[in-house]
Parts: sequence; C-alpha cells; structure tokens
Amino acid sequence: MGKKRLGEEKKKVLMGGCSDDLSSSSGSRNVPAGPVFYPSEEEFKDPLDYINMIRPEAEPYGICKIVPPSSWKPPFALDMDSFTFPTKTQAIHQLQARCASSDPKTFALDYNRFLEKHCGKKAKKRVVFEGEALDLCKLFNAVKRFGGYDAVARAKKWGEVFRFVRARGKISECSKHVLSQLYWENLHDYEEYYNRLNRQKNKSCKRDLNCGKKCETEDEILSYKRRRRNKEGERVEVHKVEEDELGQICEQCRSGLHGEVMLLCDRCNKGWHIYCLSPPLNRIPPGNWYCFECLNSDKDSFGFVQGKQFSLEGFRRVADRVKKKWFGSAHTSRMQLEQKFWEIVEGSVGELEIMYGSDLDTSVYGSGFPRAIDKKPSSVDVNIWNEYSTSPWNLNNLPRLQGSMLRSVHHNIAGVMVPWLYVGMLFSSFCWHFEDHCFYSMNYLHWGEPKCWYSVPGNEAQSFEKVMRDSLPDLFEAQPDLLFQLVTMLNPSVLLAKGVPVCSILQEPGNFVITFPRSYHGGFNFGLNCAEAVNFAPADWLPHGGFGAELYRHYHKAAVLSHEELLCVAAKNDIDARLSAYLKAELHRIYDREKTWRERLWRNGITRSSPMVSRKRPEYVGAEEDSMCVICQQFLYLSAVGCNCRPLTFVCLEHWEHLCECTPNKLRLFYRHTLAELNNLLHTVDKPDSKEAASVLRRKSSAEKAVALAKKVKGGHVTLVQLAEEWSLRACKILEHPYSRYAYATALEEAEQFLWAGSEMDFVREMRNNLVQAQNWAEDVRECISMVKLWSKDNKRDIKKIQMDHINKLLRSSNVLCNEPGHFQLQEHQQEASKLTNEINSALSVHSEISVSDLEILSAKAIDLPIYIPESEKLEYKLSAVKVWLDNARNCINQKSRSSVEIDMLYKLEAEILDLQLQLPETEPLTVLMREAKCCQSRCSDMLRNQNTLEEVKQFLSEFEDFTVNIPELNLLRKYYDDITSWKCRVNIVLMNIQEREDQENVVDELIILQRDASLLQIQVNDLPRLELEHTKACCRVKAIKAFHSKMSMDFIQLLMSEATTLHMEKEKLFTELSQRLAVAMSVEEKAKLCLGNKAEISEFEDVLRASDDIGIILPSLHDVMDEISVTNVWLMKSKPFLIHDSSTIPASKACPRVDVLKELVLESEHLKIHLEECSLLNKVLKKCIDWEQDASSLLQAVGKLWNIDIIGDEITSCFISELECQVFSVESAMKAGLSLGLEFTMIPKLQDACSMLKWFIKALSFSFVMPTSEEVGMMLDAAVKLPLEYKSCTLVVALIDGLNWLGKALECLHPCGRLQLELGSVEEVLVISEKIYIPFPIIVSRLRDAIQKHNLWLEQVILFFGLNSEDRTWNVLLQLKEVGNAEAFRCSELEKILSEVNKVEQWKLKCEDVVKLSIAKEIPLLCALIEIKDTLEKSFDIYNTSKTGVASFYCTCCSSNVEQQELLTCSVCKEGFHRHCSTPSLEDAMLFVCTFCNFVKSSILPRGGFGSLKAGRKHLELDKLAILLSDANDLCMWNKERRILHQVVEKAHACNDFLTELVDFALAYVAKDLTIVIGKLCTALKATEVAAACDGLGIKKLELALARNSWKIRAGKLLESSEKPTVQQIQHYLKEGDAANIPPEDYYRLTLAELRNVGLQWANIAKKVSMDGGLLELNKVFELIMEGENLPVYCGKELKLLRDRSMLYCICRRPYDQRSMVACDKCNEWYHFDCVEISIAPKIYICPACDLHPNGDFCESTSITQERYSCSKFEEPHTPLRRSELRRNSQIHKSLKKAFMDVDSTAIRNFSGSDRLLWRNRKTLRRAARKRTELETLSPFFYVQNS
Repeated sequence: MGKKRLGEEKKKVLMGGCSDDLSSSSGSRNVPAGPVFYPSEEEFKDPLDYINMIRPEAEPYGICKIVPPSSWKPPFALDMDSFTFPTKTQAIHQLQARCASSDPKTFALDYNRFLEKHCGKKAKKRVVFEGEALDLCKLFNAVKRFGGYDAVARAKKWGEVFRFVRARGKISECSKHVLSQLYWENLHDYEEYYNRLNRQKNKSCKRDLNCGKKCETEDEILSYKRRRRNKEGERVEVHKVEEDELGQICEQCRSGLHGEVMLLCDRCNKGWHIYCLSPPLNRIPPGNWYCFECLNSDKDSFGFVQGKQFSLEGFRRVADRVKKKWFGSAHTSRMQLEQKFWEIVEGSVGELEIMYGSDLDTSVYGSGFPRAIDKKPSSVDVNIWNEYSTSPWNLNNLPRLQGSMLRSVHHNIAGVMVPWLYVGMLFSSFCWHFEDHCFYSMNYLHWGEPKCWYSVPGNEAQSFEKVMRDSLPDLFEAQPDLLFQLVTMLNPSVLLAKGVPVCSILQEPGNFVITFPRSYHGGFNFGLNCAEAVNFAPADWLPHGGFGAELYRHYHKAAVLSHEELLCVAAKNDIDARLSAYLKAELHRIYDREKTWRERLWRNGITRSSPMVSRKRPEYVGAEEDSMCVICQQFLYLSAVGCNCRPLTFVCLEHWEHLCECTPNKLRLFYRHTLAELNNLLHTVDKPDSKEAASVLRRKSSAEKAVALAKKVKGGHVTLVQLAEEWSLRACKILEHPYSRYAYATALEEAEQFLWAGSEMDFVREMRNNLVQAQNWAEDVRECISMVKLWSKDNKRDIKKIQMDHINKLLRSSNVLCNEPGHFQLQEHQQEASKLTNEINSALSVHSEISVSDLEILSAKAIDLPIYIPESEKLEYKLSAVKVWLDNARNCINQKSRSSVEIDMLYKLEAEILDLQLQLPETEPLTVLMREAKCCQSRCSDMLRNQNTLEEVKQFLSEFEDFTVNIPELNLLRKYYDDITSWKCRVNIVLMNIQEREDQENVVDELIILQRDASLLQIQVNDLPRLELEHTKACCRVKAIKAFHSKMSMDFIQLLMSEATTLHMEKEKLFTELSQRLAVAMSVEEKAKLCLGNKAEISEFEDVLRASDDIGIILPSLHDVMDEISVTNVWLMKSKPFLIHDSSTIPASKACPRVDVLKELVLESEHLKIHLEECSLLNKVLKKCIDWEQDASSLLQAVGKLWNIDIIGDEITSCFISELECQVFSVESAMKAGLSLGLEFTMIPKLQDACSMLKWFIKALSFSFVMPTSEEVGMMLDAAVKLPLEYKSCTLVVALIDGLNWLGKALECLHPCGRLQLELGSVEEVLVISEKIYIPFPIIVSRLRDAIQKHNLWLEQVILFFGLNSEDRTWNVLLQLKEVGNAEAFRCSELEKILSEVNKVEQWKLKCEDVVKLSIAKEIPLLCALIEIKDTLEKSFDIYNTSKTGVASFYCTCCSSNVEQQELLTCSVCKEGFHRHCSTPSLEDAMLFVCTFCNFVKSSILPRGGFGSLKAGRKHLELDKLAILLSDANDLCMWNKERRILHQVVEKAHACNDFLTELVDFALAYVAKDLTIVIGKLCTALKATEVAAACDGLGIKKLELALARNSWKIRAGKLLESSEKPTVQQIQHYLKEGDAANIPPEDYYRLTLAELRNVGLQWANIAKKVSMDGGLLELNKVFELIMEGENLPVYCGKELKLLRDRSMLYCICRRPYDQRSMVACDKCNEWYHFDCVEISIAPKIYICPACDLHPNGDFCESTSITQERYSCSKFEEPHTPLRRSELRRNSQIHKSLKKAFMDVDSTAIRNFSGSDRLLWRNRKTLRRAARKRTELETLSPFFYVQNS
C-alpha cells in the first residue's frame, strides 16, 4: 500500500487555516492535498477490505484517491458513436453570487406592514436608482449577504452589493454612494426591526404556549396566526372534526386539528402546524410569518434546469467552444483553471452557463463498466469482458458485495444501488453536499480531463454548515434545506479562513475517489470527461446511517430507505464478526427508543395495539412499501399510530399527539415486532455457541432490564405485569364457560395492551393464542350449523354447501377447544353424509349393473343434502355423459342429407359406449353406419395413393353421390376431379387461333401458367407435349417482334431465322420480312471492312454510318467505324490552334497553345486510319518553335554571368549600369519574337524574370548618386522579396539587399519621427555599419554625422537648464527646449524629462482652469481669473474686519469699485454702502433703503435656490479643490505666476473661512427669542460669502443651515404673533420643519409651538370622542366643551364643527345624529329616523306628517300610532339648552309654522283631528331649525336622501 502527503499537510488540513482574511481571490491554491493510495495486486482484490484498512488514515480527510494497479484497465462498455444522453444547464456564475429567490411581493407586503405599524407612513411607490426602479428586495438580501449595513459600510462592500442589484451595470464611486444612501433612507430601520425579530426567534429559552396573562401582549400580536385558542391560552376541546368547523387545514399533514399551534401565512393564509414545518419550530415566531412558497419566487428560483439531448460528439463540440472562449488555444495549468473557476463562481469575471450530463441512470443509458446483460463490443475480448463484468471494483457490483449492508436491498435505487453516469465539460460542477443517508461513495473516472474534488471531513460537518450559513445568510433563510439541493458552492479558501479543514483531490482517468460518511464534498471538471459513481455501505457505516435517518426526521425529508428495516433484515441474515459490533450497537439504540416510546404511549392511555401485516419477502429491504409518517415523512417499519377518524393516515410514535384530537384510548399502536422479538434479534447478533446459551443470555438480559412499568390509576399505581396476570385469570375462566362471542372479543381487546411488550408477556401471548384458536373453532362450528339451517329453508339453493372435509376437521376429538354445544348437531349431519357417500361409491363401481333411472335417484339425494361430498361430482358426470351420448347417437342415425354426419363423431360415440358400460338400443344401427363409412374411407385412400384416370374417378364418385357421412378423403377426391375438368377447358381456349394473335407475350405467360397448373393436378393428363411445343413457337414469335421494333445485332437475327426454320415457321409473314432485312445488312458490313483496311477519306466512313442507320440492324464493324471518326475529329479540334499562323488572330481572352501539346499531336497523327492534309502543316510549325527555344537559352546564359560579378567599393560605375541596360534590350527583343509565334514557351517566364532582375539592379545602384526616400527604399526591399529564389543567392543580389537594408535604417534615423524612437547609440551603430557594406552611399553618411552633432549641442542646453534653481527656471526656456528637442534630438532620458515637465505644467493649468471657470462667468485667461478671485477674497476679508472694528468700508459690497468714485446709498439696517446701479431703488425709497442681504436674512421665506439665488451667474469655488491644486503644484519643477497667485488665494480663503465659522457657530447655538443679533451676524456672513469667489463647502452648508433655522424662527414668530389662531396642523407642520432643520429642543419658538400643539391635540381628542358618543354626554357639557375650544389659543375648526353637529337635535325623538338611517322631508328639510316615522326604505318623495295633513285619511292611522307612541307619560322630550340665538330661531319657527297652517286647504284641516294638529304643532315648535340635506349628506352613508 502506498500513500502520499500525510505529514505536516495532514495537520494543516485538520487544523484549518489561521488567516482572518475572507478574500478568496487566490482561488484554492492554498488548499492542502488529500491522501492518495496505491494498492498492490493482492490488496486490490477486495475493495471493502482495502477501504476498511485505509479508513483510519483517510477518514480524517473525508476523501481519498485510490490509484489501481497498472493491470487494471477495464474497457469502456458504451458505444461512443450511438450514445446519447440528456443534460442539465448550470449557471456557474450563480452557484454562490446570486440573490436569494425571495418573492418581491411578499417582501413588499412585509415592508409596507412595517412602515405602517412602526413608522406611521407608507412605502414609496417607486425608488429610482440610475434611471430604473430599484428592487428593494434584492438590495436588502444583498446587504444581508455581507452582514448588514454596518458591516458593508465598514468593509466597503457596496461594489459587491451593486453587482447583486445590477448584474450588468457599471460600478462607480458615485453609484456606490447613492446605493448606500438609498439603503439608509429606505431599509436601514427595517433591517434593525428584522434583526430584532431574529434575535427573539433565536432565544435559547422556550416559551410555553399556554403563557397566561404574562403573554397577553404577544398573544395579541400573534392572534392572527393562531387558531382555536381561548383568552386564557387553553386548548379548546374538539369533539367532532369537520373541515367546515375547522376552517383551515395544515398543508403538510392535511389536518385541521391542533389549531393552537397552527401558523397561518401572512400573505396566502395557508396553514402549517409548527411541528410540520421543515425544520419544525418550538413555538410561534414573533412578527409576521410567511411560508416558503411565498418567500421564494418562482421567477428567481435557482436550480439546474433540463437541457438538450446530446450525442458525445455534439457535447464535445460544445465543450470545445466553452474552453476556447475562456482560455483560447493556449495551454492552461491546474492553478489557472481553479482560479478562473472560483472567479466565475464569485461573480467577478462574467457569466457562464454550461451543460452537464449528470445523474444518468445506468439502467437506462448504460454503464461504462462491462455488464453481463449488455452486448459485448466486437473490439473487446470475451475473457476481458467477463473478467471486468464480475470484478468487485465494477461499480455495478460494489453495493451487493459480501459485507455490504446494501446487498439485501430489493429495489434498484438510482445512484445508490445502480450507478449514475456523469458526462462533464469544463467547469461543470457538483456542489457541496454529503451523500444520501450518509453513505460512502465511490467515483471512477473512465476517460477525459481530470476532475477536481474538495472535501471537509465528517467530524467537521457542523462547522462547515455554520460557515455556509454565516457566509450565505439570505440563501439559507429563504431555503433552510439549501444543502440538500446541491446547487450552492463556496470557495474553500473561505472555509480555511474560518478554521474549517478542507483538502483537495485531483482525479485523473482510471482513478477511484472515495468519500466517507457525512463528509461534505464538491468540485468541478477540467474539461470533457466521463465518470461513474455509486454509493456503498460497509459495516462501519451503520452509526452514520443512524445519524442520517435522524437528520431526515429532523428536516422532515423522505429517506432513501428504512434504516430500521435494514437493521432488522441484516440481523436475520448471516453476519460476520466485523458487522456484529456495529449492528449490535445500532439495534440497541433502536430497541431502547422503541421501548421508551411504547411505554410512554401506554402510560398516556394508548392501550389498543395490532401487529402489522407480515412481509411476503422479509429477507429483502424495500420489497414492500411502508406507510410514512404524515409529520416527519419517515418510513413506519417498526411501529406506527393510527386512528379510525383518519383511516389512511399514520404517524410515528414521537408524533402521536399530532395525529388527531381524539382521546388516547381511541388511538391504536401498530407494531411489526414485539419488544421480545426485537430483544431476541438483538441477542442473535452476538452469535453464542449454542441455542441453550442464547436462551439463557436472553433470559438474563430480560431479567436485568425488567423494570416495573406502571401508571397512575384511581386509588394508586398499577404495573403492566399486574394487569397482565389479572387478565390471564379472566381468560382461563372464559375458556371453561360456554362460548360467548362478546366475552372472547372483550378479552382479546384487553390483551392488546400487553402484546407489544417484552418476554415478560409471553404467557399473555400464549393465552391469547389459545383464546384465538378457541374462538375460531367455535365460530366455525356455529357457522356450519347456521348454513345447514339456511340450506333447509332456501328452496332456490342460493346458499353454498358445507365441505365435508371441513366438518371432519372440526369434529376431530383433538380440535374441541372450548365448550360449544353445537358440535353435537354437526356430528349428526356428518353421519348422514357418510351414508350417502357409500351408496354412490357402490353405484359407480365397475361390476355394478344399474340403470339410468337409478343414477338419477342418487343424484337427487346428493342435491338435497346440505353437505358437499366429492363423490356427487362423479355421479353427476356419469349421468350427464349418458344423456349426451344418447342425443348424439340418435342424431347420427336419423340424418338423411349428404355429408351431414361427421366421421369423427362416429368414432367418438363408439369409444364412449365402451367407457359407459351400458346396454342401449341405439348401439346396433350406429354400428352398421360406422362399417359403411370405414369402407368408403379405405377405397378413397387407395385412389388418392395411386393416380387413376379421369374416367375411373368419375365412376367412383357417382357410386357415393348421396352418402350421409362426411369423409375427408371423399371430399378431396371430388375436389381433384373438379380441378382437372376446369384445366382442360382453359387449354382449349388458349390454343384456339394461337398463331394469329398479336399479343404473343401474353400467350407465353398463359401457356406457362397452364403448364404449372398441370403439374399440380392429382389425376393423369395427356395434353402436356402439345402445350410445350406451342410455348416454344410463341417464344420465337416474341423475339421476332422485338427485332422489328428495336435494333438487334446481326448475329442475333441469324440465330433467330435458324430457330424459325427448325420449328417450320419460316414461311410465316413475320419471318419472311426479317430475312429480307438481313440480306441488306450483310452487304453494308462488307463495305465497312474495306474502309477500315485501307486509309480512306473521311467521307467514305460517313457513308457507311448513314447506310447502317437505315437498315435497323447493328453491324459488327459499326463501332470501329464510329470510333475512328471520333478520334479523327478530336485530333482536328486539338490541332486547330496550331494551324493559325498569325498570333494576332488568337483572341486575347484565350491562353496560347503549349509547345509540348504540339509535339504530342504530331506523334498522334501517325496512328490515324483516315487520310488528312493537316498533319504536314503541324510538322512545319514544330520546327520553328525548336529554333526559337535554342536562341532564348543562349541569351539567358549570357545574362546569368553578370549576376555573379564580384563588386567591392567604388568598382560600381556608370559603365556597368550601361551594360545592364543593353542586356535589358536584348531580353525584351527575344520575348517579343517568342510571343509572335503565338505559342506558350517555358522560356518566356524565365526571360521576364531576367528582365525584372536587370531593372531592379539598375534602380538599386542609382541610390549611390541620389538621396532616395524611405518609401522608395521600402518598395525596393519589397520587390527583392518577390525575386525568384534561384537569383537571391547571387553575389550582386546579396550585396544590393544589404545596402538597401542599411539605407532604410539610415533614413529612419534622419526622419523627424524616427529619430524620437532611436537612441544616439543606435544611430552611431548605423554609421559604423556603413563602412562594412559593399555598396557605398556617401550622401546619407554625411547627413548622419550632422544629426549626431546637433543632438549633442541640445543636450548641453538641457543640462544647463536643470542646473538652475527652481525659482530661476522660466516657462519660456522650458518650451524652447521642448521644441528644439522634438525637432533635432534623438530619444534620451533628458528629452523624456523635458516632455514630462512640460506636460505636468500644462495638465496642472488645465485642472486650474476646470476649477476656476466654475466661478468666473466670462472667458478670461487663468492668471487673470486667479487675480480676480484674490480680489474678491480680500474684499470679503474686509467685510469681516468691518463687522468687528465698526470702520466703514470704501467698497460697494456688490462690486469692487471705490465708493468715492460713484454715488453711494447706505442701508438703513446694516449701514453698509451700495452703488445706486447695484441696488436700483426708487427716489422715494432711497431714504429707507434696505439692502438685498438684510431683506434676505429677515425674510421668513427662503428662495428655492437658497442664498445662492443672490449671486449673478457665479458659483463659489470649493476651498478644498484649490488646496488640492496648490498641493499638486509641489510636483512642478518651476514656479510660475499662476502658482504664486494661487498660494495667496488659498491663504486668504482660509482666513475668511475662520471668520465665517465663528459667526455661523454663534447663530446655530442661539436659542433666545430676540433675533436681532443673529440677523446681524448672518447678514455679515452672507455678504462676505456672496463677495468671495472661493469658500469652504462645509462652511457654506453650515451657513445654509443657520439661515434655514433663522427663517423658521421668523416664520414661527409671525405665526405666534398673528391675529388669527394657528391650527394644530399648521403647528405640526412647523414642528416637522423644525425637526428637519435640527432646531434644538430648548429653542424658545420650538418650546412654545410644542406647548400649543399638546393643548390643541388634547382638546381635539376629547372633542372627537364626544362627537361619536351617540348622545351620551349632556348637551350642557357639550356646549361647555365648545366654548372651551373657542377660547383655545389654537384653532380646531374641524372638531368644533363636529361638536356643533353633535349638539343639533333631529327627528321627532329629538336625538343628535347617531348613525341610524334617516330621511329628509322634501318640504321642510327636517331629518327623520326610519324607525321613528315607521318606514323601512326611502320613498321616492317623502313629506313628513307635519307638512302633509293627508286629506284622504291615510294619515289617520299613522298619526294615531305616533300620538300613542309619544303621548304616554313615560316619554320625555330631549331638551337642548336655549341661548339667545336659539330663542330667536324658535320664535321664527313659530311664525313659519303658523303661516304654514294658515295656507293649508280647509278640507285638509277638517280631516285632520284637533289633537293631531296640536301634537305636530308642539313638536314642530320644539325642534330646532332643520339643517339642509346637503350638509348632512357627508355625515353617514346610512342616510337616504331624496333630491327634489
């Protein structure tokens, strides 16, 4: 066994990192490596043994890699060409850096509730950020991710928050600042509230739900969440469960019970019990609560969605594109891949979506390992395939190996029992998780790029989960089970920094990776690869499996399999020593828990119990599906609790209280094993030596564990054993007494509370079994007796008979288990049935002679017997068989029609009569008929075996024409006879006039069919030879017809005529015409052979072709003639270009013919068989071409000698150039002569190359006498590249190219742009090289020497400039050095320094101009602008000094002119001077002139633009910016004028700012009533600030705040001193403005307004209550309250109006307005209550009784009722205290009433009784003036108003 890296790195992994830096920019480079093991061949044999051996060293890492021996090379079993698979899309950039999937609607709902309840305001409709609506939900979750507002601000994480909110936006400092401000304004208070709620939820102390009065406040808060609780917090007793009554059901368990712990979602109103949530809650949480469906948004939910279906090739192309996009084609290391992956995961480098073929079920898509069920590829050897298909390291075999806990699992769980296949690409990921049920996992990489793994050991799982929750709090809050979903990654560097140990593994192809139980692991792929993985569970997994099961129970997640069932099945099977220890510990845990909970249930009153249905296959796990607990979703294998009120619902023992609200005695415990059986199972694991030892051990264990299980009863305690003993005594007595069904059922029901217990209840189980057996026996006896009685009463015999065997079994002496008297009656019926059985057996014996009637008598007795005896079936069978035989026999004998009797029926009847052994009269005639049938059948068979003639067959068939028996052989013979008769008729029809038919092809087909049908006939035929002859003739005619209609060869025609002669058909018309055509063809053939033998003209060949076309017969020599003509024509076409002597006649678009083609044509002409004149012409053209080629070759040799001349120094002269020019002329002449021939010569390109070379030489040599340009040299060098390769090595060419290269460098040195790129040393090197080249360039060399000299002179000037002091250096000299350097200097450090210094000064000036131009409205130079700013600051300083010293200034405050020069106006307030044109007052106002500044400060209303509106087109410069500019000037190498002026400006601005700070601080601290001093100081500060062009920004803000406070105080003073009373709303508005301006609480005006507000609010609250009391308060006190309100210093108009309305009395009942429905009279506008005037709805027009006297008498009844109602002595008129105004009003009412009654019709008055008139007059006089309906319409929606 080999392993690596287990020293210091192990400590590093286990201890974790020590750094507190949470930055993960380094990726996972610091993650230590995990262990790697190299097993030997021997160690590699058993995987479970090997893993157990390395587990102590590998498990502390949580992961390890196993490199198999070199011999392990399994073949890849899948067909890579046809393999297709589905994929999932992974958004890698969102694995960590994503917002929680919070539903924005839920967030908005909770946020609005918070604002309304805690802040008293509503949320803004839209918060805008960067022009778009800001998602506050995302912003809140993003800040929560990084620890809240304080943590984000402290760590400056607003950039990361911005990335969450605007994934594609551009981050700037401004945007981050704005985002932080928006969060502070909108969400900071909500965050504090949210955190406070979370702290309450996380308190360690659990609060009792029934908290009583101490929790009244919180109960009110949570009352909308909880149901069915009374005021004292006690549960409400529920007796009947109905959905309508409950009103709300739990979405998890579908129950509406236990409403006191029901949580209702504050958005969707769906309910969940707190114990049904995942994870469950211990108590009702504070604040609003929302379910996970409302918290999580479907739109923003994250997961791996289903992708496309891919083949491996298609997937590879996608993977290549992804890798090329991120890394190009360059090689990448592991470190680069890891770093890039984690950068993408953290969202810092862009977005990436990839495809991953993950979780592919190998039972569907195939496994990469060989399997016996798969088809073997042809490329794999059979032995290798079989070896690896059975290998224990094959992942398909691993879960079911010996020693694996999963080998007994029945169903194939994908990923657990059946491997999963993974096809990945670059960065496809598997996120942090541990395996289902805490299993081990094994992963094998088949092929491809490596896979990177990270792992956290299992013992650090809690630390890992804590870091995950702390790092991603928003994700875990939205989804508490996030780690179960495998969609989240976190950089391992973060885990290491938090002290969580992490290690990494690089898995390469052919490697195994093992992950251990509870170890969190994750990783990604480096590229395209294919891996396979499966879970397994050795013995040491068992404790982890128990932990996994408890984890599933806690989170209410459905488990993969039942852990309890797995333990029990494993204990029943054979186990080894390694498994025994782990299994025993787990069984102990399960047994103790089961025992504890069963005992608890018994103590709580659950006494009913039942065993579960036994398994059909108990040796397997999961063979049958168990029920699941509706609360925790766990399998209920060992036990469950149910109730009849919910028959299909079960819970585990822990949740029995949550099943329903029935009493415990109605619940039932279901168990699969008793505690005794579980205890026995536990001890079988120890494997004692013998059964006796095991029994002793169990009894000893039971005795040790025996604890007196007791519970409280009336009068004390009782134990379970005591109750069991009492029950056992009662059971014994029950067995002795006569059987009672009720007694037995009661006893068995009482026994249920003991059966689940341990071995101490074995005697109860034994007694219960006895009771059950006795009960079953007695019930069976009673059932038999009752069935006998029912049988005797039932005439229709619908009752099923009793089985005789069942009665015999019950009446055995050993089966009498209890005292049941009915078994004696059953014995009598048994004896009767036995007697009948003996009679039937006697009648059915072989030797008995019995008639049919005797059998019928026995059958009737058996039918009447109530007991079923098996012999009755034999009797009935024989009787029915006799009757059937008789019917069939009579039917056969009586038939008269042909073939109506089947011969098989005769054979059957013959056999049956022998079996029945009865003598019947129908036997004899049946035998005669049978004999005749056999005779006929025999003769037919003989004729079918031997072929007979047609006449013999005909005679035989006439003999048996009317035979009644249907014989198959006879029918067949009849068919054969009919077939031959039909065939002979067809032959006669076809042979009639056969030679005259035109369709001879159809004749041939018909004759063939007849011959084929004749071969199938079974009777002899004599016409076959004739058919064959006619068939041959027909075929010959068909050939002749084809020869006439298509061309045939002459040989074919000759053979056809020979065949016709043989058949004697030559005289037929068809063959006569054919022989004539053949004679003509033979003569043409002779002529063709003569042409081919001699060289004839082409016209003779064409005559032969024309003659062959007219014959219609293909001649033998025709193809040779055609080929020869075709070859000749092709040759003529090729020769045509060469026969044109003048090249000018050849089109320019066509290429010239080649000479080698001419030579080939001359050779081909010798083989032609046709005579042509063109052959001699081509020979002459060829001779001319050969002569020209020889001349051109001589010329090229002469030119080539010039290129190899040795040229040194000045030997290049003009004579050599002249010689080159002569050679150019000769070459051009030769080319012209060659082109004139009109052919393509190979020499012409060579001559062209030689001519181009000579011209290039002449041009290059000319550069020695003239100065070329750089472009000319470059063109020559480019032309040199294109020179032919064979010439580039010549001496002259090499020398010229070297010279041109040097010339290009020299010209670059002399160019103004090029010299700035070159240093002086490079130029000197070029000058040195000029002496080494063979070609001299004297003009260029002279220019280079002059340039070097100018550069050196400039350097001396630069050194002299920097030798001066910084103050002596001037800007003009620096600019001159820059200009000269750019023109004459080469690249050097001095030139760079000069350029840098000039650039610094220019940039500094630009910055100054950008800053200064904000203050100066006009365009002036920078220096002038700075001087102007300096002047304004000096003037501002003078204003401050004047305010201190009191000396008048000599300048106008608005401008800088001298006062003495112009007319001056003095402000009557501040005594400052102002020019008339600056203030522009009128003449009459000049004496009372007040300056703008004093008006501004004393004004109570500030302009919208603040005091900045006083400025005329100028803004203040910020002092900080000027200071920064002055600081930047320190980097300059010189002092200029601008710098000196700026220094003075900054000093003066600081002095002015000190004065401003002093004045503003005084104004802000001032709280007295008198504002005169403050106004003076603020006016001085405002003037000075207005004059100054530069100010400190903070000072300006403080001045604005002081001015705002001063303005508020002035307005508050005006409000208090106003003649009109202020309203409460006005005062509150002012106080709100004061809060915004941060007015100190001790300020005089604020204190005064607060006192007024409190007084007004106190009275207004009282007034509102009184106005809504419905008349409870006396009217006197109401008027007192109104007078009190009128005398308040605050005006409360609305409340006074309400009180006045309250004091008004209405209707005949004289009550104030009290919300009752009212109607108004359309005449007097008085209001009346509906019930007072006795109406139910408002009429269309209503006239009150006082206004309408109703002459028709309809009113009499109503008035009498009204009089009776109000004339009783108990009625008192409500009275309103009268004031003067009301007395006047009453007198007016009396007058109006009197006038109204005088105007009434006299008839109406007569009909209206005197008492009625008196009543209504009295009531009308008492009522107050009616209010108009328009005033009352706004009071209540209950008023019904009828518009007139």
